[in-house]
This record gives sequence, structure tokens and C-alpha cells, in this order.
Amino acid sequence: MKINAAIVGIGASKFGRGLPDSQLGLAAKALKAALDDCGLQREDIDGLSIHLGSPLGLDYDRVADGLGLRIRYVNQTWLHGRFVCSALQHAALAVSAGLANVVACVTAPSFTREREMLGGPGDLEGNREEGGTHGESPPYGLTAPAGGSALAMQRYMALFGATSEKLAAVPISIRKHAMLNPDSIMKTELTLDAYMNSRMIIDPLRLFDCCLISDGAVVVLVTTLERARDLKQKPVRIAGMQGIRSGREEFQHAPPGLGIAQQTTTGVHTRPVDTEVYASAGVQRSDVKALYTYDAFSPLVLFTLERFGFCGTGEAADFVQDGRIAPGGALPVNTNGGLLSEAHIAGWNHIREMTRQLRGAAGPRQIENADVLQWAAVWGDSFILTKE
Repeated sequence: MKINAAIVGIGASKFGRGLPDSQLGLAAKALKAALDDCGLQREDIDGLSIHLGSPLGLDYDRVADGLGLRIRYVNQTWLHGRFVCSALQHAALAVSAGLANVVACVTAPSFTREREMLGGPGDLEGNREEGGTHGESPPYGLTAPAGGSALAMQRYMALFGATSEKLAAVPISIRKHAMLNPDSIMKTELTLDAYMNSRMIIDPLRLFDCCLISDGAVVVLVTTLERARDLKQKPVRIAGMQGIRSGREEFQHAPPGLGIAQQTTTGVHTRPVDTEVYASAGVQRSDVKALYTYDAFSPLVLFTLERFGFCGTGEAADFVQDGRIAPGGALPVNTNGGLLSEAHIAGWNHIREMTRQLRGAAGPRQIENADVLQWAAVWGDSFILTKE
């Protein structure tokens, strides 16, 4: 089926820590902003793709009821970062197939309220994983999501000689983007000394290798290109997509072939199956002006660069040096400041940023000639957004 879908409206609540609003209250503010952004009315929305389901959030029926929506299509995913792409893809498929006219993609995490469910004494999420691809293994005390990234980065360092000083380029570069974004929680410069002197969370990950714990909401409205052309904003086309990869070769915090869990030790981190998105979108990898990825932990940026072939196996730690992924670099990464420095809005703050960039509305962080932007994650999913 040919994808016929565009992002037409984006809206967000305030981002912060310990915000007083409930998840539904945050979502309501983001929805109102998204409707104002594109000129649609609440009554125009007849589809819902939510990325905040149990155990860390609301179910679809409460969202539809609380926001006053009349829905004929629903998709619901759990509040995992790896489902941000799937939620947007479902929206694109729904409008392309005529299952809905306008789909509201909704996320509204309140991580400061729910933090005990992520590694704390009431860690429902860690116990559900039971050592699966998320890398958590509660019987051995490995209940924090950072554990999987730490295991993968330790092996990567041993194999390829990467160092903490080189890994530091990821959070330092992404912080530079955040400093240009008024919505960012973290707005001060991050130096190498500050990074190296920050406390160790789980070796080799230090404090600044780990994402923020924050609250906020983003709503993204998706419709067909034909409808989009009649609205206030320039359509941002969803040009191509590929889904999450799964199986024994997959570990959520590592590229294939690294040798974590049931992975092989082939050392091959990118395969033809991992880069189908470019043909789907009708573009070349070299056309991509900026990359957006789920930077819950710094190593995930390195592994995503290798999985999608921006550099070779074992080369990413060198690839990110000398400002290559920072503002003005050859391949800017997470120009909003990402989960590491803007806020942890489950990846949807990245999609809002991609839309702003393609509209030419990103202010001082605007990428010159931004026309093709890619979302990609280490677990293999991707989509490409373009100007129409």
C-alpha cells in the first residue's frame, strides 16, 4: 500500500520535572496546541494512536473520553521508547487506508510520578521484562534500563577500543543543541571535565549518559496529503517507513552482531534488511540532513549510526568527534536536545522538532536546507520525513 500521510499539527505542554498536571491534563494542553497549530477542530479527529498505555499510563478509552473525542480507529502501545515509531506508523497506515481521516498521536509521560515503576521497589516494568530484549534481569539485581546499554557499551569498548572520553562527545554535542532550544530542561554547557567527574550510574555510563526523568506531553496530528494541503501549515510528508526488528539477533541496547544475550558475534552491525527505509522513501542515506534517535542512553546513538550505515562497524565513537553531530556539524543529531537534555517525552519531542525543522521554524537551531530528516533507532525501526 502506498503511504499517503502527512503531519499537519504539532502541540506540546510545558516540559519539566514534577509538573502538577495529570497525564490527561498534560495531553489536553498538547492537543489544544496541536489543533491551534493546524486549524483543525476537535470534532475533525476520528483516530487515536496513543503511546502511553499501561502499566505506565492511560488506556485509549480514558484518553478519548477525557479529551472529548469521537473515535472510529484506535491503536495503543505501551509507554516504551521503542514504540514511538510504531505509533506514528499506525497513524500513517490508518489514514492511508481510510480507517480514519485525522489521527491524533498522543503521549503524556509523567516519569517523575512513575519513577518507582522503573527500577524502584515497585518495578513492575523490570519484572515484566524477565531478562528480555530490554536487558533487565531482576533476579540478578539488573532492574534499571541503563543496564542493557552498559553491558553493550562495555563489550563495544573491549572490541573496538572506544573510551569514555570519546563517548562523552554524544551528550556534549546534544547539550549544545539543547542550549539553542528554549523548551529544554538542561540549558547550561556540558564540558568534558564535568562529564568525566559526574557520578557513575552503571559502568561505563555516567550521569550525563542517561536521559532525563521528566514530565510533559506531545500531540502529533496526521492526515492525508490531500487534506493537509488545505490546512494552515505546510505538510510534512511521511515518506517512508520500516518497522521494529525482532528475534534472537536483536537486543534493544545493541546493534546486531555485537554478541549480547543471544546475538551472534559476527561483528556485522548493518545489513540490507536494516536500511530498507531509504528505498521506501525514495531517497539516499546521503540525502539525510539530520538524524533523530532515541537517546535514552548515550551508547544508543553510536549503535544507531552503525546500524543504519552512517559509519562502519566499530567506527561510531570516532565518527561523533569534532562536532560532527553538534550544531553546524555534517550530521546533526537530535537538534532539540533529545531525551538527554531537552526532556524525556518518549521520543515525541523529537518528532515535533523534525516537523519544525522541515517547516523552517526551528529558530536559531534551524538546519540549512532541511528537506529530508530521519528517525532511526538501534532496534531497527525508522521513518523519513520530507517536505512535500
